[in-house]
Amino acid sequence: MRSRRLALTAVAVAALAVTVAACGPENSDAAAPASSPAVTTTPTGNAPSSTPAPTAPTAPATSKPSAPADAPPAGTCGAKDLVLTAKTESQAGGYILIAAKAKPGVSCTLPPRPPVIAFGSRGIEASKAEQGISQPIKLSGSATAYAGVMAKTTKDNQAVEFSDVIVGIGSPDPDPVSLPVGPTNVDKPIVTNWHNQPQNAVPVH
Repeated sequence: MRSRRLALTAVAVAALAVTVAACGPENSDAAAPASSPAVTTTPTGNAPSSTPAPTAPTAPATSKPSAPADAPPAGTCGAKDLVLTAKTESQAGGYILIAAKAKPGVSCTLPPRPPVIAFGSRGIEASKAEQGISQPIKLSGSATAYAGVMAKTTKDNQAVEFSDVIVGIGSPDPDPVSLPVGPTNVDKPIVTNWHNQPQNAVPVH
């Protein structure tokens, strides 16, 4: 009887060993912790950036180089830069010849348009006698420019008498010059462009 019990015990132990051997590896793999966390790779193109991209430095503003110290003076003449004179001429029925020279030490350019001519406080201004465009005239030293003013272009006796003509360069000129011309009848005056020669400054109406 005792031998039978030992035999049954041996059989039970052998069966248990077989069961443990069969289940042990599978159960040990499932229970074993992962050696390292799983790593997921995000495509580079879609990866969000938590750090803003560096901003390119702004190039410092550069100023234009200044003109050389020995550059010749340049600019448009104003009445204050000129010695202006006026005299009455008898040609073409009578007109006023305006002459302009640069003051000593001044070099400037007369613009390619007529001077601004006016008479009296009422501001009777002369209109253009020439439709063509003249050339700029540079004045310095003894160089002289001329413009002609016909004070009266109408044929009737209606006119206003003045003894001075006001000359400006450009419109408006902050420093116009008043020149004496003697008693002059004025009605719808006209003025030529500036010219290098006085004979080219005779106004024709």
